[in-house]
Amino acid sequence: MSRHWHTDPTPGGPISTEPRINDRIRVPEVRLVGPNGEQVGIVRVEDALRLAAENDLDLVEVAPQARPPVCKLMDYGKFKYENAQKQRDARKNQTNTITKEMKLRLKIDNHDYETKKGHVVRFLKGGDKVKITIMFRGREQSRPELGIDLLRRLAEDVAEFGYVESTPKQDGRNMLMVLGPTKKKTEARAEKAADRQARKADEPHEPVAETAPAAERPPAPQPTKKKKGPADNMDPDIDL
Repeated sequence: MSRHWHTDPTPGGPISTEPRINDRIRVPEVRLVGPNGEQVGIVRVEDALRLAAENDLDLVEVAPQARPPVCKLMDYGKFKYENAQKQRDARKNQTNTITKEMKLRLKIDNHDYETKKGHVVRFLKGGDKVKITIMFRGREQSRPELGIDLLRRLAEDVAEFGYVESTPKQDGRNMLMVLGPTKKKTEARAEKAADRQARKADEPHEPVAETAPAAERPPAPQPTKKKKGPADNMDPDIDL
């Protein structure tokens, strides 16, 4: 397999953000790193290019600011593909994360607290972040420690499904805290799909009557023919 040896971009064209590779590296010598990370040392650029061609690899400039520049022998096409795959996976995980919001009152009763806690657990199990907001009324603003205690209590109650990503902080008449899910969105969706399949498999099914193949079925009963007697051959118009 032959390598594609890149040339310099067209003068006046867009500046490339990719590293210089192969014959675009125009310096007298480079500090060469082997394909497995081993240090080869300072060599002439012609020798580095020859080693790259002999091993069917590319010479890639990885540290142009160094003196001399650091170059590495690698399969640049494979390197670019793997980097692009990692970036796609990172973007997928970021776009799938949604921030839900749950509002609490400082003097919330136990029933409402359990209900809202259940919603928070559901959001976290789904792989979403949850912003918890406590709204203070009147003189409640002078007791911020009560809001902190309530948020800490909630964080401890849902610790199995989420963690404190942003600690409680005052924001005007409100106090905010952000909980992050312990599982990623993709993992939560996979588990949800697996649970759905398991429930479907456990559902009772009505028995289906088995039908025998046509070759094994007994022949259908045929209508019997009535034998004709002497009276059946007589003319109905003749008087006896």
